[in-house]
Amino acid sequence: MIKKENYNIPGAKGRGMLMDITYDTRHKDAPVVIFAHGFKGFKDWGTHNLVANYFAEHGFRYLKFNFSHNGTTADKPIDFADLIAFSDNTFSIELEDLHDVIDFVCNGSSMPSVKSVYLIGHSMGGGISIIQTAEDSRIKKLVTMASISGFGNLWPKEAEEQWRLQGIMYMLNKRTGQEMPLKASLLDDLKNNPGRLDILAKAAQIKQPWLIVQGDEDTTVPLSHAKELAEANKHAKLSVIKGGDHTFSATHPYAKDTLPAELLEFCDQSIAFLKKK
Repeated sequence: MIKKENYNIPGAKGRGMLMDITYDTRHKDAPVVIFAHGFKGFKDWGTHNLVANYFAEHGFRYLKFNFSHNGTTADKPIDFADLIAFSDNTFSIELEDLHDVIDFVCNGSSMPSVKSVYLIGHSMGGGISIIQTAEDSRIKKLVTMASISGFGNLWPKEAEEQWRLQGIMYMLNKRTGQEMPLKASLLDDLKNNPGRLDILAKAAQIKQPWLIVQGDEDTTVPLSHAKELAEANKHAKLSVIKGGDHTFSATHPYAKDTLPAELLEFCDQSIAFLKKK
């Protein structure tokens, strides 16, 4: 029987992070996969719950969470209801959040503890996951899904001067129509932590097995990013899914009860990789 347990744990600056763990009750001690969502993402987006069920059916405990400053709230977990929090987000904050989630899984206070975890990161969450994996020996294997190869790729370089002058920049969320604010503190984070936040440099440091998955029709994060990551770490395996876009054909909302073909292929490849001895 597939079951889901919900949690709310403190993240960076004490802000809560909603979290859920999906598992098969026959395998309560199954390996744990942690999923890190991307920019303008959240744990219950589109197909994320279907993916969690699929991994649980294949012998994993699947944990997904909302980063503390992703703009959602406990009362409105699928809406960007707190744009002030969103504007305050930084890459260092997300790294702190992910570290706290791994601590939660490994300390055994609320669930059967584990000594190591698997990590899946999508898009910007992929970049965060690469850095965390390079720094955290508790991560046994890494899968990145349409990951960026540099944080500066998230916005036009020419926008930075005006962004700094005004102290804030707005990025349109095409799905919701919202203008999403980003404070210049995001740029300051990159400037103040150049070594730690260099994704390609961290990619080169990863010793754990790593599967890089990218769609060949991704117009948000081009295939060149995946190739750069694979070039940085010769031990990583690069898999290109034909016809895959940035979300592997998933949408939000998603009304079907089966995974799209490209996302199913991603799941099957990831499961085989994580199970491989």
